Amino acid sequence: MNKRIFKNNLYALKLMWRISKKYTLHMLLVRFLGYFEWLFYSAFFMRYVINAMEEGQTFERIMIFLGITVLVFGAMTLYNSYIEQSFLPTEKVKISDKLSRILIEKNRRVDIACFEDSDFYDKYTLAMENADVRLCETINEIWGIICGAIAAIFSFIYMYKIDKMIGLFVLFPIVGNFFFGNFLSKIEFNRNKDMAIHNRRILYINRVMYMKEYSKELRLTKVFAMIKKHYNEAITGISDVTNNYSVKGAIFHWLKCMFTFCIIFEGSFLYGAYRALVIKTMPLAVLAVVTSMMVASSWILIYFAEAIANSLKYGLFVDNLRGFLEHEPSIPEDYDGVDPGDTIEKIEFRNVSFSYKDKEIIHNMSLEIRGGQTYALVGHNGAGKSTIIKLLMRFYDPTEGEIYLNGKNVKEYNLKKYRQLFATAFQEQQIFAMSVRDNVLMRRTTEADDEIVINALSLAGVYDKIKTLKRGINTMLTKEFDNDGAVLSGGEFQKIVVARAFVRDTPAKIFDEPSSALDPISENQLFKNIMSNGSGKTMLFISHRLSSVQNADWVFMLEQGKVIEQGTHKMLMDNQGTYADMYEKQAINYLALSEDDYRNKKDDIGNNNVAKKIDNGLEGGVNHE
Repeated sequence: MNKRIFKNNLYALKLMWRISKKYTLHMLLVRFLGYFEWLFYSAFFMRYVINAMEEGQTFERIMIFLGITVLVFGAMTLYNSYIEQSFLPTEKVKISDKLSRILIEKNRRVDIACFEDSDFYDKYTLAMENADVRLCETINEIWGIICGAIAAIFSFIYMYKIDKMIGLFVLFPIVGNFFFGNFLSKIEFNRNKDMAIHNRRILYINRVMYMKEYSKELRLTKVFAMIKKHYNEAITGISDVTNNYSVKGAIFHWLKCMFTFCIIFEGSFLYGAYRALVIKTMPLAVLAVVTSMMVASSWILIYFAEAIANSLKYGLFVDNLRGFLEHEPSIPEDYDGVDPGDTIEKIEFRNVSFSYKDKEIIHNMSLEIRGGQTYALVGHNGAGKSTIIKLLMRFYDPTEGEIYLNGKNVKEYNLKKYRQLFATAFQEQQIFAMSVRDNVLMRRTTEADDEIVINALSLAGVYDKIKTLKRGINTMLTKEFDNDGAVLSGGEFQKIVVARAFVRDTPAKIFDEPSSALDPISENQLFKNIMSNGSGKTMLFISHRLSSVQNADWVFMLEQGKVIEQGTHKMLMDNQGTYADMYEKQAINYLALSEDDYRNKKDDIGNNNVAKKIDNGLEGGVNHE
């Protein structure tokens, strides 16, 4: 553990040296001068002045010494003022900027899988939170430990040379800070740990009370009384925990203060006074130095102990920061492989399996996607549909098996160029606090892009809404940075995400549940536009609504990570397997019929457009058999 802490502190120093050499050196000098000032006044200044007066030195000589001292420490004060008022305010901004750039750049190169790993993600968020402030504090405490240790050793040696017994008094603050202080820290740690559950409950209740998402329920129900009950229980819990630790904490706090302050101050003073006044073996100048040095030594050891405690506290942050920055991605974002070109002839999954945290999601899957055709992945939730897309996009690599593009393993291609073959609209994609135009193009834009943005929004079925906004496609989305920003409905946001795929001219387009938040009429029109816009392109889409996949050239039916059926819509309906069963159940629910009514009236509703699609399917398609 100690070795790990040492390495983490060394890592923090190297990182700060890389970011700001000036800050690293200035903080070392500030700490050094602080301890030097204490020791100079306590050990040298007091002794010189008193000796000079006892020895009858001239007033001029004493004043020259005082004048030099004032000039030196005046310069030190001026330097400290410069550091506090000028250097730190500007340099900390630079440190924050440089560290943020390092973290953001690393974030861009970290595997997608890391963000789905809760352990890694927790460490990442801890590393990112106030990273600049914590790194600066870590460096300050490192210099505090080093300079404090040197100052403490000097104090002990100086006092020991004056009087061996006096030197031993310096050991009492060590016992107070590191022995009793350690027990007190453990008590505080356990107390805070026991309070954590109650504090979390209070924070949750406070959050619920001011968040708009909960405002309706708070006013329409009697849930407030229940929340108030939980709040009172949390307050009582904190009070009980405090009482449980109060006596033990008070005892160890008293012992720490006694050993850190009282024994060394009163004890050393009484011992020195006895030698100076009773047995007259210590000059008054030495007694003054001893008294002053004891005060300085106590505070040096206190700050030294605090620096160690803070260093341990910041150790978790440094450990998380180091772990994040030293993480080596399994799929490097900057991998420079073969240029994949700009055409897709064939994509193949060959005996692909994929496991996540020892749970197999895809099992020995083989499928083929031919360029220029339209494919649908269907199946129940958890069947592995989205995972196939993530594997295809190389967010993950297969645990077993290989994926090929145009006869070459996708791992051999330049990763950025390979991904640029695909325009994607994922179900979980996010809207950014930027303009509508920026959210569609997802790159730097100009007015020349307006036409293609409007066309993409029209195909997605949301432009009629966007043009009613005050600034049209220049309207900011969300109110994160603009109080006049637009907050659209879930379906409208989803259409903007789909527009991102429409706006890009790529050989392949992928749509993952593009209509999950849409009504049936909007869904029908969206899929018509997807099909017309994708003419001549390789199209792959996921949909749990089977009515939307009828026009696909080929359908893969998935279950538990396997392809259990594949074919055209008509072929799968004729097979009367899992696909047909799911399709008919969805149709029955849509038409609000019972299964018996559906079977009995099947011929009667055959004239209905929906029923025609159910029973007739689409002739032709790509023959994969």
